[in-house]
Amino acid sequence: MVTATTTIRVPANLRKKIHDIAHESGESMQQVLNDAVDLYERKKFLATLNEEYAALRADPNAWQDFCKERAEWDVTLMDGLEEY
Repeated sequence: MVTATTTIRVPANLRKKIHDIAHESGESMQQVLNDAVDLYERKKFLATLNEEYAALRADPNAWQDFCKERAEWDVTLMDGLEEY
């Protein structure tokens, strides 16, 4: 499957970093960029998730409700199934 591509402008020092990482890893520059963007997205997602959990914990009533609901779901973890 051929993926459409486009050109973006980046500073020369950034291009060199991407090139060096690609050379050292044996991956293409496109793969290095793709991996970097994926990692950035995960980092931003987890940062937002942490902020939301902090806000939840800051509200004692909401946190208690959350913990109660989580405890109710915990009984389903080993619902008679044996561990591998």
